[in-house]
Amino acid sequence: MSQTQSPALKMFRTTSLAEGCSAILLFFVAMPLKYIANIPMAVKIIGTIHGALFVALVLTLINVWRIEKWKFTKVVTAFIAANIPFGAFWFEKQLKKEEA
Repeated sequence: MSQTQSPALKMFRTTSLAEGCSAILLFFVAMPLKYIANIPMAVKIIGTIHGALFVALVLTLINVWRIEKWKFTKVVTAFIAANIPFGAFWFEKQLKKEEA
């Protein structure tokens, strides 16, 4: 990451990656534990964490849109990426390409 990025952008990127990791844990660890191993508590715990991180992601996305003056299409792309498994990592790669 660039040394000159704003605190808002840094917070968005951190939140986005954390939310992306929580989505992967939810889909590929907690849900199999619930449906295969009959451990529903895994989804309750990881699902709650993922939900909180998703709300934080949306708030930081709105903030970075306002501060960094992102185009609406970029904001929509970030939001859509957050709803797709591994999308956060793809979006982070796009941001790194823009920095280069």
